[in-house]
Amino acid sequence: MADPTPASTTTRRGLLKLGALTGLVSWLSAGWGLFAGACATGAGALGRFMMPAVLFEPPQQFKAGLPSSFEPGVSENFKAKFSTWIVRNKEGFYALSTTCTHLGCTPNYLSAEGKFKCPCHGSGFRETGINFEGPAPRPLERFKITLADDGQIQIDKNTKFQWEKGQWEWPDAFLKM
Repeated sequence: MADPTPASTTTRRGLLKLGALTGLVSWLSAGWGLFAGACATGAGALGRFMMPAVLFEPPQQFKAGLPSSFEPGVSENFKAKFSTWIVRNKEGFYALSTTCTHLGCTPNYLSAEGKFKCPCHGSGFRETGINFEGPAPRPLERFKITLADDGQIQIDKNTKFQWEKGQWEWPDAFLKM
């Protein structure tokens, strides 16, 4: 009896064609995969571009505490977070900006010398904020300072007072106690 299964008709040429076809399919799949990945990356970049970049800043108004909690002199408790020094003298309180009026660096308070000294270019400011040495062209700015309804000192950094404009004499530039 004869064998019912036909002999294998696969030739070397047939195998090469099959291998070439498989390779082509592999390359096409890889190409489409890369294209899809590039499209997804572009869509992600476009989506990020369409969303606003939010800058988280500290509030421009804050309560500093009760007046009785402040010792005479300069309080540096609010320098890091709110860029503000609160100064208490015999008459009351005022809030100074910690931004040098020369190029915007942050001066340091030197308690032994009773002055603010800018490390960038050497500008010096008295405890009142008046400049007396270095290249700073004008005194430090003051912020609005008032008493809140609950009796705490409230600072509003949106309102600034400049000495050279005579604004330090305005009622909200100084809190009398």
